[in-house]
Amino acid sequence: MRFRWAALAIVVLTLPALRLTVAAQKPAPLRLISTAWPPFTNPAGQPRFALDLTDAALARIGMSAKITIVSNAQFTTTLLSGLFDGSAAVWKDADRERALIFSQPYLENRLVLVGRHGADVSARSLDALKGRKVAIVQGYSYGDAVDAAGPTWTRSSSEEDSIRQLLKGAVDYTLMDELVVKYIITNYPTQSDAKLQIGSTPLLIRPLYFAISRSRSDAQTIIDGFNAQLRGMIVDRTYHKLLHVDWIQADINGSPQYIAGSDQVGQTAPANVYKLFTAPEAAAATQGQQPGFYFGGNVYSDWASVPDSYKTIDNANPPDARRSSASIFKFVW
Repeated sequence: MRFRWAALAIVVLTLPALRLTVAAQKPAPLRLISTAWPPFTNPAGQPRFALDLTDAALARIGMSAKITIVSNAQFTTTLLSGLFDGSAAVWKDADRERALIFSQPYLENRLVLVGRHGADVSARSLDALKGRKVAIVQGYSYGDAVDAAGPTWTRSSSEEDSIRQLLKGAVDYTLMDELVVKYIITNYPTQSDAKLQIGSTPLLIRPLYFAISRSRSDAQTIIDGFNAQLRGMIVDRTYHKLLHVDWIQADINGSPQYIAGSDQVGQTAPANVYKLFTAPEAAAATQGQQPGFYFGGNVYSDWASVPDSYKTIDNANPPDARRSSASIFKFVW
């Protein structure tokens, strides 16, 4: 009996040491910075699609991040100062590439032209809008291409304010990210069809990256681990959930495919599919490749060949309330 109590005492005394060892092995959160660019980046508790995606990828490799939001004016200087580990959402330039190791792009910012119903939205460049009043959100880092272009820019307070100004005639157009436009079309189909005209050509395209400072000895390991999670997050529908979209077009096996956010999608082929990236898919289209439909690990060449088991509606599981129109934006029509 004395031996049993002695063994128990050893176990009890060892437990605190085990806890300390586990705690010591868990890496400290990465110290990352970002600007506020809704709905992609924002403080916690607000829409932040890009930061949610990077958090999910990091969690899969046993890491986490603490995000500090800084102003656009502070961002580059602070990012390159060495005071932080990197950024969860950043565009590339030569100075940044010298200081940071970049991931594969995990999102793409594409700005499209939105006008009132019946407006000409065929412009293929910002210069084609010279003399027009165009709303863009105050404080967003649109880059030099926007600042140097021809339109008269009107700074709005938000996406909702941009639409408000457009509909009341205060501006001729607004530039909006295609993901936000997809959100409007999905959640406000009647209003958007009756009141908006949406361009099909992105006027500005910028890939979005996760980046870690080269001063960290484990920077490449972190980036490699992050990259390894991206395909799985598309296939298991983490992207769909965090981007609030029902269909995604992405290259997951060497060619672009349509990937659904559910195994029960209804009887009609998707009308609105969000493309994660334009360049590979444009190249595939040039070569005559048409996206297939990805379900259950299989690719079906066209909608007709998709099994009927996927062409049903899951009435037992209503739509996620977090994906209601009120949860991200509050557009007033």
